[in-house]
Amino acid sequence: MKFSIKSDQLDKQRSDVLVMGVYDSLKLCYDKLSLSASTISHIASILKHGDMSGKAGSSLILYNVPGIKIPKILLIGLGKEKELDGKKYRAAVRAMIHELKRMDVKTITSLLQTASIKEADIAWNIEHFISEVMDASYEFAELKTVNRKTKKTFDIFLIVDKKSQKIAEAASKKAFALAKGIELTKTLGNLPPNICTPTYLGKKAQEIGKEHGMKIEVLDQKQIEKLKMGSFLGVAKGSRQPPKFIVLQHSKGKKTQKPIILVGKGITFDAGGISIKPAGDMDEMKYDMCGAASVLGTFKTIGLLNLSVNVIGIIPTCENLPDGLALKPGDILTSMSGQTIEVLNTDAEGRLILCDALTYAERFNPDVVIDIATLTGACVIALGHHASGLYSNDDRLAKDLESAGQISMDRAWRMPLWEDYQSQLDSNFADMANIGGRAGGSITAACFLSRFAKKYKWAHLDIAGTAWKSGKAKGATGRPVGLLTQYILSKMN
Repeated sequence: MKFSIKSDQLDKQRSDVLVMGVYDSLKLCYDKLSLSASTISHIASILKHGDMSGKAGSSLILYNVPGIKIPKILLIGLGKEKELDGKKYRAAVRAMIHELKRMDVKTITSLLQTASIKEADIAWNIEHFISEVMDASYEFAELKTVNRKTKKTFDIFLIVDKKSQKIAEAASKKAFALAKGIELTKTLGNLPPNICTPTYLGKKAQEIGKEHGMKIEVLDQKQIEKLKMGSFLGVAKGSRQPPKFIVLQHSKGKKTQKPIILVGKGITFDAGGISIKPAGDMDEMKYDMCGAASVLGTFKTIGLLNLSVNVIGIIPTCENLPDGLALKPGDILTSMSGQTIEVLNTDAEGRLILCDALTYAERFNPDVVIDIATLTGACVIALGHHASGLYSNDDRLAKDLESAGQISMDRAWRMPLWEDYQSQLDSNFADMANIGGRAGGSITAACFLSRFAKKYKWAHLDIAGTAWKSGKAKGATGRPVGLLTQYILSKMN
């Protein structure tokens, strides 16, 4: 996809199709400086015949409209003008792509981004236009040899008035970089676990680091052992794939600026270990590394934008499989922090690798630490697939992440982290157990992690319900790269 910002009159613009929005009142959505009176009058007369309702998702193609050199006009319904919000606007953009894929066109001129949306400006409109186009156009067909889909790409010209051109160009650059980060996150999640191994993630991190001038370390098992990460290594014991501990540093901010640290859970396949999962849908456990993928996707984005900020990515990555050497229920692990953990369920492994990463993060004297993990099925029960679960030991950090989620439309909902829940992790034989029972399972998982994050401001994002989709639309979503990127950008202002 290629996006260009244009401030020319439409009578000078050449492309295969022009896209415009239509409200259910049959009012056209356009830049008043862009269209000639004859063009507007002709379209309005056609709409009066009732060929299009203007309801959300409706569409109509017009040919050879006078006053314009573009041979086709695609009209997309926006619904009620006063009710047009971000969600409905993005749905309209997706409807546009659905129609364009069916047409023999390569170059598109759009006025859809001129729609008036509640609490949004032209920058927001363009950012979400590009984001939705890229998302709707994404396909994972790399491993298909029969009936392989061919991705249809377009050159898209976004028309704005001259006074908005610089703002629009900046928004376009940001949105495209974000879309590439999300695309990487999706692809990593969708890759099969026999390809996307801990070693593969390490190589991908090295590629990103080399491309964008970042410092990169990929620690092997011996180096991890020297760090005394007994909890992380306990999970890795059941697999023949060697574990990796990835540290990626983007240091373009001031030397005095404390870094933002992103910690991503990288279980490249989770069979549950000895506490093995049911066979049904177990293939989806390749997505248990989507936290790690979102960290790499965010680093791809901030690298493309060359942001003047200090951000560190930490990714503990391994597999969780049953084996003669695998972790057993009843085993006690000693974490890097020195705290001991009684393992009551080997399928609660994400927290066991994250806790050592959270301890490792202390050495960087961070401003904040945010961990991202497909951690609990309990979070899916609590929040469904619309919002990620958000936990934090700092109110300001929690509010900033909630705000970033609202702006990016990659929302998170804050959950309680009360001391009341901590007792569920009590153990007769160690400092704590790795599970706290069925009640409040997502909360007690966060409580477990909080015990390793007491020396800094910390937040935990449980993305088990938002990182991928099941069923016919099965695939990684790329979340929460949008939220994380928006949060980082907000800290630069």
